[in-house]
Amino acid sequence: QVQLVESGGGLVQPGGSLRLSCAASGFTLGDYAIAWFRQAPGKEREGVSCMTSTDGSTSYADSVKGRFTISRDNAQNMVYLQMNSLKPEDTAIYYCAITYGGFYCSFTTYEYEYWGQGTQVTVSS
Repeated sequence: QVQLVESGGGLVQPGGSLRLSCAASGFTLGDYAIAWFRQAPGKEREGVSCMTSTDGSTSYADSVKGRFTISRDNAQNMVYLQMNSLKPEDTAIYYCAITYGGFYCSFTTYEYEYWGQGTQVTVSS
């Protein structure tokens, strides 16, 4: 059974950092492209970052470039999102997602087959 479980969210002050984790089970992570999405209240879910499974190429939303870093540990079946210089507008529920194949990745939600339950990130003073 495929399962993705996010953790690491919380309350942080502007300028602070958080590291989100996504524990994967029930499949071989190395066969999948991975992504992080987020959804703020009243807004649509948006892609934050993604990484292919083949060559590890990454993509980032313009709003997070230079501040967020996606990574994966296929041996440990873990996906990470390091978030630095956090801003109040980063406040959202963050989701990890995967899609089989993974020679490319995108920010199109319907292309991702499996999703975690989400973890809340709140950036506020």
